[in-house]
Amino acid sequence: MRFPLFAGLLVFGLAIGCKAQTTQPSAPSAELNRRIEVLVRSQFNVPQDYSVTVGTRTQSEIPGYDSLPITFSRGTKSSTTNFLLSSDGHTLARLETFDLAKDPSFHIDTTGRPVRGNPTAKVTIINFDDLECPYCAKMHQSLFPATQERYKNKVRFIYKDYPLAEIHPWAIHAAVDANCLAAQSGEVYWTYVDYLHAHGQEVNGEDRDLHKSDAALDRIARQEATLGKLDSVKLEACLAKQDESPVRASMRDGDKLGVDSTPSLFVDGEHIVGWVPEEQLWMVIDRALRAAGEQPPPPPPPAAPEPSAGGKGSGQ
Repeated sequence: MRFPLFAGLLVFGLAIGCKAQTTQPSAPSAELNRRIEVLVRSQFNVPQDYSVTVGTRTQSEIPGYDSLPITFSRGTKSSTTNFLLSSDGHTLARLETFDLAKDPSFHIDTTGRPVRGNPTAKVTIINFDDLECPYCAKMHQSLFPATQERYKNKVRFIYKDYPLAEIHPWAIHAAVDANCLAAQSGEVYWTYVDYLHAHGQEVNGEDRDLHKSDAALDRIARQEATLGKLDSVKLEACLAKQDESPVRASMRDGDKLGVDSTPSLFVDGEHIVGWVPEEQLWMVIDRALRAAGEQPPPPPPPAAPEPSAGGKGSGQ
């Protein structure tokens, strides 16, 4: 369960050697608990069907504040978040610490994944992709060719699998087939991904029959393999096996990063959720390039204004 952090969280300055409080905090009153619940529901946009339970105050290491756990629950699922409550009960705050050395967005496993662009580029764009997702297709069209042409050899692209099987029934099969091709050729992998993101309706078919879609995916994979002169025997064995374990492992990687929708990009660690216009994507890439000591390409020229409907010479 995820809730957006509310704005205006307190920032605390801690003196070295400050001591924990020695007085036992008092239990919040029912009225105070209700005020806390209402505030948290409002600031975190907590859905109405979630329960919010205020826990027991305990001593914290922040002078003037007690630790206060608050539990969000619905059915059998629950999640507890620690807050800080001032000793006088007038201020609620939340303080988080982050281990910069262990930030998972900087340690995404891309071992064995096909690379597009300059393999030694300083900036890496990692996309958690769903081959049946229409917004992924739209993002793919933004990346290739426009973004790749703009940045040339300054960036590299790597796709990881994150098929949303509950809404995209053939996405896992597509990811498996793509990986079968990748096992023999990264270039053929990319041509397959290009084709699917441009011809999703062909795979869907008019009647949206899943068996027909799976057969279409295999047929397209065989076509790309033939054009790429791959080993057909190895490919057929891989297609028949339909080993989903690498795809599932990639999905777990995404879960650890907080991915829950596609497309989901990480540009040298900076997360972009969903499709965004190219101008916004390029601002993120430019930031990453400058941080890596690279000069971004100059901004594209502004689009020429469209001619007005009523030009000269239009008589009455």
